Amino acid sequence: MRRLKTGEPIPYDLLLLADEELQAIDRYIHQSDIYVVEMGNNIIGVCVLYPIDENTIEIKAIAVDEAYQNQGIGKRMLKDTAVKARKKGCRELIIGTPTTAEKQLAIYQKAGFEWFDVRKDFFISHYSAPIFENGVQLKDMAIMRKQLLL
Repeated sequence: MRRLKTGEPIPYDLLLLADEELQAIDRYIHQSDIYVVEMGNNIIGVCVLYPIDENTIEIKAIAVDEAYQNQGIGKRMLKDTAVKARKKGCRELIIGTPTTAEKQLAIYQKAGFEWFDVRKDFFISHYSAPIFENGVQLKDMAIMRKQLLL
């Protein structure tokens, strides 16, 4: 996983796998560190890290190209993210996902994240149109955190 260089295009196509609207992405992307995973000359994964404070970094988005999913790439990205956060002196890594996103919740829990908080009506108040996954409207965001040992 390498940091996206200044001037390189932001991989919005991948980010839209993790976040529903360009407007939502643009609210955080320019204050964040963007990391990518490449295969050959193609970017197949992206991870966006947003500093909350000197002790906490939030994973604002993490996504793997659909053709490369279920191969452990996202798991490795989560591990690498924790290493990068520790190197910056952070003690905590947080990530948010819909409370109904069972697959993502399981992945994050297996990676050492635990439930920390719920942001009620997050997907209703932060997006311009209702978002549905598997026929269910997204409303609340689960906030998960991982304590990092320095």
